[in-house]
Amino acid sequence: MNKSLYDMIFKRKSFHLFRNIGNEKITKDELKDIEEVFTKLKPLVDDIKVKMVITKDAACHRGQEYCILFYSETKENYLQNIGYLGEQLDLYLVSKNIGTLWFGIGKVKEKQIDGLDFVIMMAIAKVDSEDKFRKDMYKSKRKDVSEIWNDGYYLNIADIVRFTPSACNSQPWKVESSDGELKVFRYHKEGKRGIMPKNAVMYYNQIDMGIFLCFLELCLEHNNLNYERELFIEEDHEQELNLTAKYKVKEN
Repeated sequence: MNKSLYDMIFKRKSFHLFRNIGNEKITKDELKDIEEVFTKLKPLVDDIKVKMVITKDAACHRGQEYCILFYSETKENYLQNIGYLGEQLDLYLVSKNIGTLWFGIGKVKEKQIDGLDFVIMMAIAKVDSEDKFRKDMYKSKRKDVSEIWNDGYYLNIADIVRFTPSACNSQPWKVESSDGELKVFRYHKEGKRGIMPKNAVMYYNQIDMGIFLCFLELCLEHNNLNYERELFIEEDHEQELNLTAKYKVKEN
């Protein structure tokens, strides 16, 4: 993964509304660059076909210039894979002063392209100043470390990954840490889903887990920690804790 993306974790913020961002526009060259960069991103799962489409024709009324639509083969862990790929793109866009928003409830006209199903969209717009991105990540409202990470190891990493964006802001991750190992779970608590249907929560939370793994691996690499990842397939979505991934960790 591109290690330079780590620094964008601290700059990134979700533009829930694209207001007061200036008059600059994303250029044609920048659009071509986004398309090219997407083809070079590291997938979470190698054998899943994916496609990205940049369009103005999507139901997302947030003041954005464009929406990025993610399509995928429907295979095991395809939702986590899109989250993992999309978050790399998200952080890359931030490096180019392009604001972003994971938009979990956006609607599209073409629900399938080239045999691939629509998964989720990301709204984007050019921002005229870096000052309009996040100035102090630690002032943003996220779960405390103790809510997502057991007492133990790699707490410096925990204090960064807790700022992982969440498609519907449910932040559904928990980590069990021990010496040389991290176990990452998707946390599902019945009743904590707001107005979202249960099936939608399960769906978007799996995308969230891919986003989280992207943040986690950037943090591991930044701290010069080698890792081997084992990815798991959820057998029962209704469980409170679903094991998503296990990491064997060691210093370089």
